[in-house]
Amino acid sequence: MAALWWAVVASGIYHGVNPGMGWPLAVSAALMERAQGSLFRALAALAAGHFLAMLAILLPFSALLVLVQLQREIQIGAACLVIALGIYLLINRRHPRFLARVPPSRLALWSFLAAMAHGAGLMLVPIYLGICRTVETDAGHAAADTLIGGNAGVALGVAVVHTGAMMISGGGLALGVYHWLGLKFLSKSWFNLDLVWALSLIGVGLLSLLTLH
Repeated sequence: MAALWWAVVASGIYHGVNPGMGWPLAVSAALMERAQGSLFRALAALAAGHFLAMLAILLPFSALLVLVQLQREIQIGAACLVIALGIYLLINRRHPRFLARVPPSRLALWSFLAAMAHGAGLMLVPIYLGICRTVETDAGHAAADTLIGGNAGVALGVAVVHTGAMMISGGGLALGVYHWLGLKFLSKSWFNLDLVWALSLIGVGLLSLLTLH
């Protein structure tokens, strides 16, 4: 259980560090408006969009009434889906074009769509299902209200912890760039994690399959 929750935190830190999740946009907004408050407002919008994307992926799984009986099968399917997305991103390295059409004033929407397009929420599904498997259940847990309520609580917790870790790491980078490195760093020192991102999706899926029992 502890290892799975640490995986939620680690994936959040990784998503936060990845420029593709949007922290450079917060720096750009603050530098253009010459106000640190703009950076925090932008980070809040990015966090809101990312959090909603996590819930949009995780909550449907929490509502599956067959989660207890077929949890292993569902987790295998989710892991294979994550691996397939990672392979697809390795083959197709281009960023989704529709993200470029979202105006900078709608950072929450951009963050939501970016997390969906890059499979950020999907990466959490095998971890989330693993956490659900470790929760002790009683004979009455098959009742729909108990099942859905318990799993939804776990889904909400995973989304909160993951998004919090993401904002701490991404926000820390954004503050450092804003105060000390500036716009020149963003234009000349952009680091691309697309390959690492695709490989990490495959890794999470494989690890989930290997740890099934």
